[in-house]
Amino acid sequence: MLRGLLRLTWIETKIFLREPMGAIGTIFVPVLVFVVAGRMINSRAPAPSMSNFARVGLPVMATILIVISTVLSLVTIISIYREGGILKRLRATPLRPQTILSAHVLVKLLLTAVSLLLMFVAGKRYIPAGVHPPMVSFAIALAISTLSLLSIGFVIASIVPTARFAQPIGAIVLYPMVGISGLFVPVEAFPPALRALAHASPMTYAVSLLQGMWVGDAWSAHVGDLGALVGFFLLFTAVSAKVFRWE
Repeated sequence: MLRGLLRLTWIETKIFLREPMGAIGTIFVPVLVFVVAGRMINSRAPAPSMSNFARVGLPVMATILIVISTVLSLVTIISIYREGGILKRLRATPLRPQTILSAHVLVKLLLTAVSLLLMFVAGKRYIPAGVHPPMVSFAIALAISTLSLLSIGFVIASIVPTARFAQPIGAIVLYPMVGISGLFVPVEAFPPALRALAHASPMTYAVSLLQGMWVGDAWSAHVGDLGALVGFFLLFTAVSAKVFRWE
């Protein structure tokens, strides 16, 4: 099983990298956003609020873009595979369904890790002086957040009708989550209805966890965020397992 998983993961990685636009959109665009925005902010004397955004908000925003690009890529690929009958043929092989889907998850986690590394290397000069993010803790938090949001991707991919509508539907679901996640405006400042909606979104907990890890918070300070992300992962994984269509 493990050998089949690793082999399929390697094959899916090569297939993905053969499509340059997909690789550019998933890996390089979020990194470019971070570098360009960081350069623009550093070229001016920022106000305190802008300084705080440059210190914490900008890297977390770039990281969230990495995750969203990864999820949208997953939704699109699964939809294309279903529409082309590839999923049906894969299921006819000795590989178990869990192995097939796990290979896609591993590919996306690998791409997320590469994007994060590139973001840190390319944008290191734009990280304000005195900020030394604990990259190991931040990477672990990113992996947890990515898994939780990938589970939403599987739900979308399970019900989306065709590959043509995959990315638009995924974008309609995911990008509004960013607006209410607390990344730009604190969740506490929202009206009650919008605040309740924010607390029902895994993106809110992902942003809180990533912000905390970036500034060096202890894991114990984000037990609630971790619990929520794991809960969303289990919920959406169970839902996608029930409704996932192979053909």
